[in-house]
Amino acid sequence: MSAEERRESAVRAAVTEFARGGYKGTSTESIARRVGVSQPYLFRLFPNKQALFLAAAERCLEDTRGVFARASEGLEGEEALHAMAAAYQRYVIDEPDMFQMQMQMYAATAVAEVDGDTEFGERLRAGWLRMWEDVHLVLGADVDETTTFLAYGMLANTLASLGFPAGHRVWSGFYLSARPVS
Repeated sequence: MSAEERRESAVRAAVTEFARGGYKGTSTESIARRVGVSQPYLFRLFPNKQALFLAAAERCLEDTRGVFARASEGLEGEEALHAMAAAYQRYVIDEPDMFQMQMQMYAATAVAEVDGDTEFGERLRAGWLRMWEDVHLVLGADVDETTTFLAYGMLANTLASLGFPAGHRVWSGFYLSARPVS
């Protein structure tokens, strides 16, 4: 495997490990073990744990942007909104590590900011803003539509993280296209 392929493998492994254990609870040793490399080799690919976490979090944001872009390709307005909502709902089910990584990156950013480390927030806010801008353009550059769509997405993340099953009444106010499938 080339260094770039190992790097890619490390990012995928980091998404899985950080999704399950969070930033503080995940060791670089567990990530190296998942990749099948030594910890010193992992540190040749990434200078430190924070760089690896940020790469995993940025991957998560990029993949989410890709889900929205593929779902909305050639669509506009309400049709694009429902296609993106349905695609995101499938993404949460099909890629649970990516979904959990989203939740971990929000928590890690908040903790880092409290500790005075703004790098987490700066880089992840930039990635999140790119996603906001993509959705905003697809939804006709309507701030209210963009805000509502992403607010529903964050609520879906929260409800799914808390384990509310499909069909529970808390999902009843969602777009039909965004409700979890039983």
